[in-house]
This record gives sequence, structure tokens and C-alpha cells, in this order.
Amino acid sequence: MINYRGELLRISPKDLKKLEHSATNGRTWITRFSGSSSVGEFSDIMYNGTELLATTSKGLFYSKTDGRTWIRRH
Repeated sequence: MINYRGELLRISPKDLKKLEHSATNGRTWITRFSGSSSVGEFSDIMYNGTELLATTSKGLFYSKTDGRTWIRRH
């Protein structure tokens, strides 16, 4: 889980292919990314100041859309 632009962002504990966000300090969670076979399961996420980075079962991915879409980093 990371603090990202005033909200919390986490890998879903029920489905590792999904990302969830919370604007209520974790009281409620909403799906931000519902998963993709090309992205795989998330194992770690981080924010580097310009983009989100994620390590997944399919490799390293980045997002410039607040985690809504993911592009493989080559």
C-alpha cells in the first residue's frame, strides 16, 4: 500500500490482478484497475514522482494514468 496524491493505493488482498484506491484512509476501497492478462498479478507498486511503477508476474510496468492503465517497461 502506498500514499499516492492524497489517497491510498493498494494491491487488492482478494485478487492480486486488481488495484484499489481509498480516499477515506482505508475505510472504503474502490477498484482502480480491474486486471488484465497482459499485466498479470501485482507484487509491488511504488510512486517515483512522475509515474507509478509496478512489479507483476509479467514484468515491470508503469502508469501515467493514476493506475488506470499500465504499459510494459522494456
